[in-house]
Amino acid sequence: MTNESGKRNKLSTEPYKGVRDFYPADQAIQDYIFGKMRKTVESFGYVEYGASLLESTELYEAKSGEELINEQTYSFKDRGDRNVTLRPEMTPTVARMIASKRRELSFPARWYSIPNAFRYERPQRGRVREHWQLNADLFGAEGVEADAEIISLASQILKDMDAKDTDFEIRVNFAGILIQYLKEKFNLDDTNAEKLVKVIDRYSKISEEDFEKRAKEILEDKTSELLDILNKKDIKEFNNYEEIKYLEELKDKLNVEITIDPFLTRGFDYYTGMVFEVYDTNPENNRSVFGGGRYDNLLEIFDAEKVPAVGFGMGDVPIKNFLEVRNLIPEYTSTTDLMLCTLSAENITFAQGLATRLREQGLNIALNITDKKIDKQIKTADKQSIPFIICIGEEEEKTGKFKLKELKTGKEEEITEEEIKNLIF
Repeated sequence: MTNESGKRNKLSTEPYKGVRDFYPADQAIQDYIFGKMRKTVESFGYVEYGASLLESTELYEAKSGEELINEQTYSFKDRGDRNVTLRPEMTPTVARMIASKRRELSFPARWYSIPNAFRYERPQRGRVREHWQLNADLFGAEGVEADAEIISLASQILKDMDAKDTDFEIRVNFAGILIQYLKEKFNLDDTNAEKLVKVIDRYSKISEEDFEKRAKEILEDKTSELLDILNKKDIKEFNNYEEIKYLEELKDKLNVEITIDPFLTRGFDYYTGMVFEVYDTNPENNRSVFGGGRYDNLLEIFDAEKVPAVGFGMGDVPIKNFLEVRNLIPEYTSTTDLMLCTLSAENITFAQGLATRLREQGLNIALNITDKKIDKQIKTADKQSIPFIICIGEEEEKTGKFKLKELKTGKEEEITEEEIKNLIF
């Protein structure tokens, strides 16, 4: 593209707004988080699946809610004039997959994935336009035991990342309780009660002025009463609900602490039972980190036989923030174990042979292939966070003895080729 003077416009080096580039150190953090997630969910018997990030728009129109479709998706028409959407979340996709193979699968089925997803929303702390999210779902199991397993799994992931019990709070509710309560308390019909729940879901996410304005459209002069209820969060008025008794039973089944919160909402329309949110208790990051719940009826949109389902989604950005405020992200170290530096071009052939033999032993070896001086080679290894170097010259070729140097400490040790692997590992 050229400007009015005919000169080519300089392209920006910035990524598209709301998405991220992952340089090696950034990618290492994400790999660390994903690695921890995978290890924990697989220890609970969950297996990985995947799917395309492109879906038919009607899949989300059917169940995810109007706000998601109208305000938060990347949707467009393809060359075949079909309405297509970049997935904003994974649950409708996995429901489609379960419905497709319903009679071929064995249940209960424990599935997980860590896909990327796209939402067109204002970038802010904890929210970007492209993110990755662990999705863990248990299909074909009803009852309190299944709900307890999902909450236990969610808690264990954080613990396996070295979080303490006091670092987070798990709040649970039952879908539908709040709607019923609001209908009775404020004499609302179904439509207005549902609208008010969506407003309450925004309570901690928007300003008090904005919240009051939205609530007044439904409650008018009763808005102050709602604000008083939300501030006090007195759950005594909910004690007669059978759903609360179920949550009490769930609490007894768990070996992790949960808080029953009848005012807790989740932003999607498909929840049918228990819902939960995990909150960071650190004042620097005091917000919801992730959540989930039960969605037994989602397969209805495919006219498929009902399959009970419960699960959660855990986004990479909120989890990274959760770990960062506690200094729980390990220091970056390159995946390369060793750099072989060479004193001259004549030493490269020997170094190549040594690198091949060490790689066969499972080591990750970088090899100098430049004409840089030895000090520049060492600086390169240090800047790239490669932990060890060996410099190879005529003497090393003749004797078969090498000086292994750890760059972080400066410690140096003379060794043979056979000793390299053991000293590095």
